[in-house]
Amino acid sequence: MEIQGIIVPVLTPMWADESICEEELRREVDRMIQAGVHGIFPCGTNGEGYILSAEEKLRVIQVCVEQARGRVPVYAGTGCVSTGETVALSQRAEEIGADALSVITPSFAAASQEELVTHYRQVAASVHLPIVLYNIPMRTGNMLQPATVEKLSQVENIRAVKDSSGSFNNILQYIALTRQRKDFSVLSGNDALILWTVLAGGRGGVSGCANVFPRNMVSIYEYAVTGNWTKAQQAQENIRPFRECFRFGNPNTIVKTAARLMGHPVGPCRAPFNQLSAQGMEALERALQTMQEKGID
Repeated sequence: MEIQGIIVPVLTPMWADESICEEELRREVDRMIQAGVHGIFPCGTNGEGYILSAEEKLRVIQVCVEQARGRVPVYAGTGCVSTGETVALSQRAEEIGADALSVITPSFAAASQEELVTHYRQVAASVHLPIVLYNIPMRTGNMLQPATVEKLSQVENIRAVKDSSGSFNNILQYIALTRQRKDFSVLSGNDALILWTVLAGGRGGVSGCANVFPRNMVSIYEYAVTGNWTKAQQAQENIRPFRECFRFGNPNTIVKTAARLMGHPVGPCRAPFNQLSAQGMEALERALQTMQEKGID
């Protein structure tokens, strides 16, 4: 499989009691695929993988695999704090039928680069699926340095890296240092950098904003790979008013609230990460109205 395009870290819909709403999850998977996304990524940051139990993660992955029905690849988020937990969850995800794994760096405790290399090599050796490294140091406290990604790109089934550091220079280094491996993909985890990542030689992005504006996010990639830079840049610019709302709170909360305001009953984020100030709600509603009036979807 080629790891490319716009991959959506699909929301995990919840009822008022914070249990998972499987019916809406299935609808969200269908909505994303119908909008043209190139992959479904359950249990990512926007899917609140950080607050789901192992059993819940496995059920969410299973529902996504069942509902995708092979129409697009399913990238299961299986990264945990310990290597043992990550291996166990990854093996179960493979048994369930996931097409690839997204493995976030261990979190909280500081890890050396050599420890990260050992961790990922052990996970890769335990499964047969392609693995996407997931770098988001502001959340985990651990950074995948470019030299580390270069080293890990030599492992056969480590096939991509998603960078959510917010540093375009870091993305450029990832691209430069893994270029010798033709089947290795660099993906932007920052929605504002998707176009520029593709232009620099990356293969697309993992887009939280696609949960709200899937067709627009897909069009950034599609226009870019066909050389229509003007339309690609316009699509990239389209999401700026929405992303400006992220300063009012946890981006996951902003995205899930926006999806709900757009008529998709995904529920709130799981507490305590579920609050948005009145000022933030006002700004979000204003941004969504402006974008809807422009026909952005």
